Amino acid sequence: MTKTIYLAAGCFWGAQHYLKQIPGVVRTVTGFANGNEPQAVTYEEVYTDRTGYAEAVMVEYDPERLQLERLLELYFLCIDPTSVNRQGEDEGTRYRTGIYYVDPADRLTALEARRRVQQGYSSPVAVEVEPLEVFHPADEYHQDYLEKHPGGYCHIPEGLFLMAKKLGTRN
Repeated sequence: MTKTIYLAAGCFWGAQHYLKQIPGVVRTVTGFANGNEPQAVTYEEVYTDRTGYAEAVMVEYDPERLQLERLLELYFLCIDPTSVNRQGEDEGTRYRTGIYYVDPADRLTALEARRRVQQGYSSPVAVEVEPLEVFHPADEYHQDYLEKHPGGYCHIPEGLFLMAKKLGTRN
């Protein structure tokens, strides 16, 4: 049995590549979360910042191998949690950070993870914690982008990919 959470971490290319390296992650899909357009949207539409969507990654994981608390600890390593609508060189509301849950029981876990991270910063942590309202998968071009285009743009340091790959699932 697997569980699913949706994580917005700036550009979804690097976020997907990083998250899928983590032991216990079963599947990832890039897409657009929690916007104001009920119909499926394209990358070009989201890029205008008029749709309200965030680039996000659907993360399906095995809770027997990877606890949500640990997954969120690792998520916070790949973002600047105090940055508003920006990660790396990417700027706009589509690059905001967020944890979007489908299981209401995950809300408290996400809020607690954000609270723990806040203790390390004097600026407010800007990561949304909201229920998932809608998710539209991105087209195939954006799935596993960094595997198809090694050396493509990414705001996440290469060392984080390597670290995630080598991890055990200490919980």
